[in-house]
Amino acid sequence: MTSELVVDVQPKEISIALMEDKKLVEFQKEERNLSFSVGNMYVGKVRKLMPGLNACFVDVGFEKDAFLHYLDLGPQFHSYQKYLKQVISDRKKLYPMSKASMLPDIEKDGTISSVLQQGQEVIVQIVKEPISTKGPRLTCELSFAGRYLVLIPFNDKVSVSQKIKSSEERARLKQLLQSIKPKNFGVIVRTVAEGKRVAELDAELKVLLKHWEDTITKVQKATKLPSLVYEETSRTVAMLRDLFNPSYENIYVNDETVYNEVKDYVALIAPERTGIVKRYTGQLPIFDNFGITKQIKSSFGKTVSYKSGAYLIIEHTEALHVVDVNSGNRSKSTNGQEANALDVNLGAADELARQLRLRDMGGIIVVDFIDMNLAENRQKLYERMCQNMQKDRAKHNILPLSKFGLMQITRQRVRPAMDVTTDEDCPVCFGKGKIKPSILFTDTLESKIDYLVNKLKVKKFTLHIHPYVAAYVNQGLMSLKRKWQMKYGFGIKVIPNQNLAFLQYKFFDAHNQELDMKEEFEIK
Repeated sequence: MTSELVVDVQPKEISIALMEDKKLVEFQKEERNLSFSVGNMYVGKVRKLMPGLNACFVDVGFEKDAFLHYLDLGPQFHSYQKYLKQVISDRKKLYPMSKASMLPDIEKDGTISSVLQQGQEVIVQIVKEPISTKGPRLTCELSFAGRYLVLIPFNDKVSVSQKIKSSEERARLKQLLQSIKPKNFGVIVRTVAEGKRVAELDAELKVLLKHWEDTITKVQKATKLPSLVYEETSRTVAMLRDLFNPSYENIYVNDETVYNEVKDYVALIAPERTGIVKRYTGQLPIFDNFGITKQIKSSFGKTVSYKSGAYLIIEHTEALHVVDVNSGNRSKSTNGQEANALDVNLGAADELARQLRLRDMGGIIVVDFIDMNLAENRQKLYERMCQNMQKDRAKHNILPLSKFGLMQITRQRVRPAMDVTTDEDCPVCFGKGKIKPSILFTDTLESKIDYLVNKLKVKKFTLHIHPYVAAYVNQGLMSLKRKWQMKYGFGIKVIPNQNLAFLQYKFFDAHNQELDMKEEFEIK
């Protein structure tokens, strides 16, 4: 089985598609304009003590000062502060962490004024974004999150996720991390580390330790306060951290900056695999090139076809998800109704396992398969479903078919439910129900091109249109495209785009920024 990741970076959002044997199995989308500062670390300065709240305000460079409560200082706050003074005292040579002394814990019911004073420098980490009129919320218990581990300086303990139930596995992981972690560092072992080898855990521990060293080096060289000393990974890398698997054969990215971020991340966690990260430079939109756009449009609707005319109907209700399996107009098997039902049901089990991952359908899922009389066929279907769901990262539980022919599945939600609308508003009539003659559409395009070239003096641009229209525009030796290029210059490119409706169009400049050429009646 070949696994590939395709990353589509657009001005407003980033989408990541996971393909297995060229088939879309996972899809994530996030907006780019959201500002995420949780996880960032700063060297800040205490601006104001608030004894009544047992807290203080710290300047970390935001419009509003950040809030730090006494309980968020962490038990090892004195150790942090002593180490910070030792690091700042020598700007040339870094004080080794192994020589740092662990001081007694701060008092649980102490006061902020007994520990901090106005103007004091502190290393802090943001745990809550600024909301409305409030600044960010801070902690002094720094942590570096990886895929399998969380590194906590000045902790010296190893904790294992409560979700790992096996006592033998918990003991193995605890003993393993105790043997490889350096002095004065604590580690939290995450749930996904269950069953992982020492080499994988050690590799990630080294990456997290390097993050700490880079952070302290920045602290040492920071002369202007406040100063950002550690920035949480970008949204793409954060999404990749959960999805990445060493078995991936290719990771395609269509943006230079994100390509470098992904390559650097893969170089850290799997240096021998950096060759799999590839920059996509084709003219077609990246999702169109890999056949993803069509799969998204065909996979997220209410009705999903899978093979020989059979299809699933997926309904989402308040309490659960309901799936109905239909054989459609497929021809009957020569082996009879039972064999036909088994064939349709096995195909449905394959498609349903993919749909659960793709849509991230959580909670209770009830599937109405086609009735089968033989017990061995019902058992085959149950085993097929269990086998297909082994690739699913979310925790799940599958029950055998009930006497009504229903299969019940419970599945944990890994991330917010993916809601992709496949229905399209008509971009041609704009709800009026009547359109201009379709044959005149190319005349409209030419008038837009004329306006761009002769009035706005834009010489290089790309026109994105529906593939059917693109085929008409590119048809023949003296195609419309060729005539436009002869008349208006060879800076014109025509790209078929599957995301567009039949008579929809978009213009982009040489820097891939959209040129809004809509007329007044086209704007809703």
